[in-house]
Amino acid sequence: MAAQRLHPDEPELDEDLVRRLVRARFPQWSGLAVGRVATGGTSNVMYRLGTDMVVRLPRTASAAADVDTEHHWLPRLAPQLPAAVPVPLGRGGPAEGYPWPWSVYRWLDGETPLESQPADAGPLAADLAGFITALRAAEPAGGPAAYRSEPLAARDAATREALAELYEQHGEFDAAGTAAATAVWEAALEAPGWDRPPVWIHADLQPGNVLTVQGRLSAVIDFGCLGLGDPAVDTIAAWYILPAPARDAFRSALGADEAMWARGRGWALSIALMELRYYRTSKPEMAATARRVIGALLSDPA
Repeated sequence: MAAQRLHPDEPELDEDLVRRLVRARFPQWSGLAVGRVATGGTSNVMYRLGTDMVVRLPRTASAAADVDTEHHWLPRLAPQLPAAVPVPLGRGGPAEGYPWPWSVYRWLDGETPLESQPADAGPLAADLAGFITALRAAEPAGGPAAYRSEPLAARDAATREALAELYEQHGEFDAAGTAAATAVWEAALEAPGWDRPPVWIHADLQPGNVLTVQGRLSAVIDFGCLGLGDPAVDTIAAWYILPAPARDAFRSALGADEAMWARGRGWALSIALMELRYYRTSKPEMAATARRVIGALLSDPA
C-alpha cells in the first residue's frame, strides 16, 4: 500500500519501491524484511529494514535538501548530546523512479511522549531541557542557519493570514479565541529579540520527533530543521510535548527569561496555526496536535 500523499508532486512511496532501492544500493541488506512505520511525520516516510535499521525517504524536494545537513552534522553533534540521535548508516541516491537522496539509519526504540505520558512529567521536562542546553552549547562554527532562523516579525503576515482563514473560513476559532491568539502573537512580536550569536537548535521539537522509554527522554529524531538560530524556538516543546504542570520546571531548567518565553509562545502559535491550516483535512493527527497546542497557549498564563 502506498503512503498517503500529503504534498503536491509527492512521489508514490511503498514497500516495493524501498525493496528495489535497497537491493540496488545496499545488496547486503536486500534479504531483510521491509515494513512501513506508522508515524505522524509529514516530511519523510520511514520503513523498518530488518530489526535494527530504518529507511527514510523524503516526501518533497525541500525535505530531500535536508539529507546533506543530517549526514554531515549529526555524526558530529551526537557525541555531545545526552540522548540518542539518528546517526546515518548509509545514503542512497535517485533510482527506481525515486528522484531524491534517501538514508538508512539505526533503528531507535521508544514511544512518542503523548502515547506514554507519565503522571509526573517533571523528569521528561528536565531531560528535554538538558538536551536543548547541550545542543546549544555545541560549537556553532560552520553551522547552517536553521529552517526556523528568521525573526518572528518575518512570519507576521503569514501567521495573521492563517489565523484569519481558520476563523473566517473554517470556524476553528470564535471571536474571543481569535482575539486571545492575536494577543499572544503580538506579545511575542513586542518581546526583545535574541541579541547574541545564534546557537544550535533542533527547531521542531514536536511529539513525533521525540522518543521516550518509561517516561524519560531516549532519543530525539528528525533533524531536518537543524541549524543555528534563536534558542527560543526550541521552547515550543513546552506546549507541544509537556503538560501544563511540567512547563515551569522546563522553563526554569532552561533559564528562559520573559522575552525568550514570549518568543517561544509566538513560535509555537505560529507553527501550530500554519500546521492546522495546511493539514486540517489531509493529516488529522497533525491537525489535532495543532489544536491542542493552540488551546494550551490560550489557556496557559504568560
